[in-house]
Amino acid sequence: MKIAMIGSGYVGLVSGACFSDFGHDVICVDKDAGKIAALEAGRMPIFEPGLDALVAANVKAGRLSFTTDLKAGIAGADAVFIAVGTPSRRGDGHADLSYVFAAAREIAELADGPAVVVTKSTVPVGTGDKVEAILRETRPDLDWAVVSNPEFLREGAAIGDFKRPDRIVVGAEDARAEDVMRAIYRPLYLNAAPLLFTGRRTAELIKYAANAFLATKISFINELADLAEKVGADVKDVARGIGLDNRIGGKFLHAGPGYGGSCFPKDTLALLRTAEENDVPLRIVNATVEANDRRKVAMGHKVIAALGGDARGKRIGLLGLTFKPNTDDMRDAPSLAIVEVLRAAGADIVAHDPEGMEQARPLLGDIAYVDNAYDAARGADALVLVTEWDAFRALDLKRIAAAMAQPLLVDLRNVYHPDEVAKAGIAYHGIGRGVAGAEAPIEKVG
Repeated sequence: MKIAMIGSGYVGLVSGACFSDFGHDVICVDKDAGKIAALEAGRMPIFEPGLDALVAANVKAGRLSFTTDLKAGIAGADAVFIAVGTPSRRGDGHADLSYVFAAAREIAELADGPAVVVTKSTVPVGTGDKVEAILRETRPDLDWAVVSNPEFLREGAAIGDFKRPDRIVVGAEDARAEDVMRAIYRPLYLNAAPLLFTGRRTAELIKYAANAFLATKISFINELADLAEKVGADVKDVARGIGLDNRIGGKFLHAGPGYGGSCFPKDTLALLRTAEENDVPLRIVNATVEANDRRKVAMGHKVIAALGGDARGKRIGLLGLTFKPNTDDMRDAPSLAIVEVLRAAGADIVAHDPEGMEQARPLLGDIAYVDNAYDAARGADALVLVTEWDAFRALDLKRIAAAMAQPLLVDLRNVYHPDEVAKAGIAYHGIGRGVAGAEAPIEKVG
């Protein structure tokens, strides 16, 4: 089938490359001529493991191409996917749908025949109805079908998620659209990936509900980590103990400095705005958002507390800046809030991230960047593990201790065992863990 993918950012590029790898003919369309030129030259606009090789292979096979010409891109397409950005609007948290609606108008104006238009972008409930109205008002002579097909891709693991999905959600209102979507996803359906057909509004809500629930799990375990520290328990064992319950599951139960990225922060806010407009209080989601905002700031203060309460003139090395490993994405990364707190406290900051330093420079202001973890440790009064990149999981701790002015590791991802760090002569502060693995006695009442 011929697929046009409008938008060549994270979702559009990964989806387009994977569809072409299934054997479909895919053309990715973007207004950014520089981005299209870079893609045609084999340069990726984002870092995603395996994406460059996947794109190169399908371009070579003639199944994947790129253009700035929307009219040529959608000509004869069986399905036109809209995969443009829906960032949070400043001030109110609503999803900014201007790019989605603009794409719909241009598709209608330039279409050469009836088409199935598929919203891949994350959009609030009811957006598909508005897209359909735009298409029909602009070109009432064409028979339009509008589908919601939300993505469930994790940055850093997107290709695997696309090719081996837990489920494929398709919100469609007519049989023609269902037939087209079945044909597009046929390679996955034959591998028994669940293909769930729902109403369009239901599909739109499923996406937001999924992200809000996962965000809630993260905030839940982070708050339990605070309690574990107070009572002398180990939150890693708590997470494992509850995660082994199949009703709960172990994913997204890793205590840390809070969630960030392109999805959870904006999607929880957009869901709250939708709920407010419909007079439905989502108290749990609201508490999740508030808890996560507090969490990021609290991690900066945790570092200061580990330094004895005073960070003035102290040199602090940060390991990792992106919101998670295997991506260069700095959007709503916990490091942003942590750096702000530490700089306000008078600290000097030096940082290393394997992929995100160029993206971090315009966001973090006057901090220093180095080439590796050992350079970040050199002369530091504290070393803070912010993002759990593989490159930080097996550091030579004795070398780290020798390089530091004051051997102190604040492990915001619980990558290291306290005893292992202590044996290297480094003071250790983790998240929700007892001192060197020892459990504090609990005072009995009565």
